[in-house]
Amino acid sequence: MIKIISGAATVLLLTGVAAPALAQNWMPNWDARPEWSGPYIGVYGSATKANDQDDERLRFDRNLDGNFGDPVVTAAGADAFSPGSCGGSANTGAIGGGCDDDADGSEGGVRAGWDFQFGSFVVGAVAEYSGFAGAEDSVTSYSTTPASYTFERKLENLAALRARIGYAYGPALLYGTAGAASGEMSNQFYSSNTQNSFTATTDDDQADGYQAGGGVEYMLAPNFSVTGEYLYTSLEAPEFDVRVGRGVAIATNPFVLTPNTTGTDMRRSNGRFGLHAVRIGMNYRF
Repeated sequence: MIKIISGAATVLLLTGVAAPALAQNWMPNWDARPEWSGPYIGVYGSATKANDQDDERLRFDRNLDGNFGDPVVTAAGADAFSPGSCGGSANTGAIGGGCDDDADGSEGGVRAGWDFQFGSFVVGAVAEYSGFAGAEDSVTSYSTTPASYTFERKLENLAALRARIGYAYGPALLYGTAGAASGEMSNQFYSSNTQNSFTATTDDDQADGYQAGGGVEYMLAPNFSVTGEYLYTSLEAPEFDVRVGRGVAIATNPFVLTPNTTGTDMRRSNGRFGLHAVRIGMNYRF
């Protein structure tokens, strides 16, 4: 009997005293409230995808008056670009139509920010700088020659300054973010037309716009956190115009028909560059 009572006492002691102590030592403390106020620095990487504009096309200025809405017609008066346009680069196996989709890209960058905590709410600002690989957006139009004409733009780098507001719950911070963005963009033009001449008449590389998105930051240690977020970037792409001259083409070439034999300016119809990014990163908090 004494042994039974002693065993029962031991069980009660373990369940009533030791078990809570073990739970306190080994189970996550979900009531803990990390301190989010203060500066931090971090790094991140992303998978990116440019907006697909299936209805994008090329626009033409036949009389060189700066208005891009003129038709390009043959000597017989037919539409020289009746095969149409598509989003992406020319598919050489589909002369007269068809495009290869823009490839997915990647991003890597650094950030620095400062947060202020008010109870469960956190507000702050973050500055970032990113470099890109494969963040491109193309459009192709086809002529009846047949020939293809492709405009391609690539985002090379991007700087952003955004506000951030979030709600802290245990070790997690759920947040939304939005702000200004500015980057460097390069433009290229390709054509299977070997008769006309092609000269870029504008080549500004500065693109400005905004970023918006949201994510979660999770505190793994007092000074270390990991992040996961989605960001959408919208930039006003710089105009990139190409002048088509006669080159070695015949005098009745649609680009140099009378009354304007100087040539034709062309550009893409969509003036904005949109980019989706899914990011993971880590921050060190001071």
